[in-house]
Amino acid sequence: MGKPDTRRLDKAIQQATRKLEAVRERELWPLDGRERRAILAALAGGSYRVARGRSTDRADRRLETAWSAAETRLIAEITALQTERQRVVNEAAAAKAAKKSSSWW
Repeated sequence: MGKPDTRRLDKAIQQATRKLEAVRERELWPLDGRERRAILAALAGGSYRVARGRSTDRADRRLETAWSAAETRLIAEITALQTERQRVVNEAAAAKAAKKSSSWW
């Protein structure tokens, strides 16, 4: 019995980690449509208020909330993938132990 095949999960974890780093750098490419719309709406609202000479506190809060929501989503995704990977590894170890204990020699 060989090692468990976790390449697909490892690749997904690596990709999600790259996305998380990009979100922390405030890049837009890893965002889904809803998050992208929320960020662009907050930017538009803030720029409108700046053009009018008003405070941008509300727009800044909306922008920060949208970024933190995207970050939270990606952290949850990474955690779920790592949990799934650990389950696959544990199943493979249990199967190997069961095979080893059932053999005669």
